[in-house]
Amino acid sequence: MRVWAGLWPNATALVLFAFFVFPVYWMFNTAFKPDRDVLSDTPVWFPSRPTLDHFATAVQADNFLTLVRNSVTVTLLAVGFALLVALFAAFALARMRFAGRRSIVLIFMIAQMAPWEVMVIAVYMTVRDAEMLDSLVPLTLFYTAMVLPLTVLTLRGYVAAVPKELEESAMVDGCGRAQAFRRVIFPLLAPGLMATSLFGFITAWNEFPMVLILNKDAGAQTLPLWLSGFQTAFGDDWGATMAAASLFALPVLLLFLYLQRKAVSGLTAGAVKG
Repeated sequence: MRVWAGLWPNATALVLFAFFVFPVYWMFNTAFKPDRDVLSDTPVWFPSRPTLDHFATAVQADNFLTLVRNSVTVTLLAVGFALLVALFAAFALARMRFAGRRSIVLIFMIAQMAPWEVMVIAVYMTVRDAEMLDSLVPLTLFYTAMVLPLTVLTLRGYVAAVPKELEESAMVDGCGRAQAFRRVIFPLLAPGLMATSLFGFITAWNEFPMVLILNKDAGAQTLPLWLSGFQTAFGDDWGATMAAASLFALPVLLLFLYLQRKAVSGLTAGAVKG
């Protein structure tokens, strides 16, 4: 019984790992296959002769570099603004006592649960009346508002988990509240900052409906819309389509691997500084 009790969780984890990883593997695998392997009647698990032709087709597509720049700019600005606002908001909600504090937390929870797609028409009319269609500014502001609620709620939990005695000790030693926050609390928030920035990046990077409505100009769009149009333009060229999808997914995968390591190291560093 003890052997079975330790076996089935590992077996379940292995099955789930294969279930979620296999589509990603097949996407990258197909991107490197020559056309004869892509169109083969039998599955080709490894490319017979790996090729970069499909990636060249994807990179040479119209406006690719422009859309990469647009996606990176909008995503990084949205995540940066959200983290900056959420950091101070989370500290206020966790440490300060003021009227309406619970109501603000409830509003953030409701905003997080509400589907953002229902606001598409209202946002479109607002942006249209402001004559800012085909601009990256509305996208940046909308993405910031979209990731802000969960960012605030997550960071609030991390701030609340830091013992008040650490902050009070720093203030007794001569630090002001701002210095105590910067020297004591902020280093301990590294795991929360990493987790929320990863969530914000994935959310903003993958967002599709809003850019579809607001940005009709091809040079003002982002990569999710490009990927949809790419498949339409290249039809049954599945190698090029998988190469385009791989290029789109690669930044998220690399960021996840990077932040996963940083989150653990940040937690250790914060504990030492605390």
